Amino acid sequence: MRFGIQAELVYQVSSPASFLFNVAASKNRLQRLSNEQFEVHGGTTPEELLWNGSRFHRVQSTGPELRLKYTLEATLTPETTEEKDLQVLPLPELPTDVLVYLFPSRYCQSDLLARFARSEFLSPALNGFGLVMRICNWIYEKVAYQRGATTSLTSAYDTATERQGVCRDFAHLGIALCRSLGIPARFVSAYAYGLTPPDFHAVFEVYLGGRWHIFDATRLAPQTSFVRVGVGRDAADSAFATFYGGASLAQMNLAVECLSDQKPEFVVTPIRLAD
Repeated sequence: MRFGIQAELVYQVSSPASFLFNVAASKNRLQRLSNEQFEVHGGTTPEELLWNGSRFHRVQSTGPELRLKYTLEATLTPETTEEKDLQVLPLPELPTDVLVYLFPSRYCQSDLLARFARSEFLSPALNGFGLVMRICNWIYEKVAYQRGATTSLTSAYDTATERQGVCRDFAHLGIALCRSLGIPARFVSAYAYGLTPPDFHAVFEVYLGGRWHIFDATRLAPQTSFVRVGVGRDAADSAFATFYGGASLAQMNLAVECLSDQKPEFVVTPIRLAD
């Protein structure tokens, strides 16, 4: 499956500002990139930095405007599995780099939701995959997708109590509930085909059977269309832009086009989008 992606960000800069962008798609065996261009007008030449599988670009600007344009074609070969008996590995068997995704984080207060998660979701009949699907189904059914209902300060605990939010909030809640039950989970930012209006999409990955698998409680876009960008403990680790100084976002335009004859379909089997 092949997708064409274009992202444009425009900032008004009133005084010298430093930017750290996280909009470049990640490179791995299952996600091949071509015709990639990263253009910046009104700022320094972008410096690419690699961290935790994400590609950040550092830029300085003195204004009055900074314009970023990022384009690429991404060919995806996501791996699906019919093994719906995927299990949660016991703590002694988890790799060291996975352990951090068991801890509470700024937006995913799994410790505050632990009692609720155990009473609502635990069942002797559910394995790891079934447990995560139960969490996703609950979020989809109980939390209203409502634009403008939350802010950048909204946490998973807020979403669990207020029962409304956007994709970022759905992902945070899924992560927090999984961690509450001892399931490693992390935040993933991505481009997604079919979103209306086009926007950066937030989903989450869960570590089952020794691999990371994608889940999306919003069900707004096919999982096989996700072009992954960044990962982290929560949105604080993978915001599309972080800046310091006199700057404000003036405009954001995104477009994701399917370049294949066959359009992506929704699936409920576990999907891997990274090695």
